Amino acid sequence: MSTNFDPRSQQPKGARLAFGIIMILVYFTVGFLFFFDFFQIDSPAVNYVVGGLLCLYGIWRAYRLYKGLN
Repeated sequence: MSTNFDPRSQQPKGARLAFGIIMILVYFTVGFLFFFDFFQIDSPAVNYVVGGLLCLYGIWRAYRLYKGLN
């Protein structure tokens, strides 16, 4: 008897899609907040690095969602 269990099979596809889109928007929003110094961190380099990484990760998540890899 096979015991392969995929937790994603229990979630509706629409819910996973909506959650993926929301998370992409969150990554971009927080990334841009770092770019515009919303968090008032003393080092601008930290703002740009963290903001850039969050935006890049948002792009990666969007690509994975588009390709159906989630």
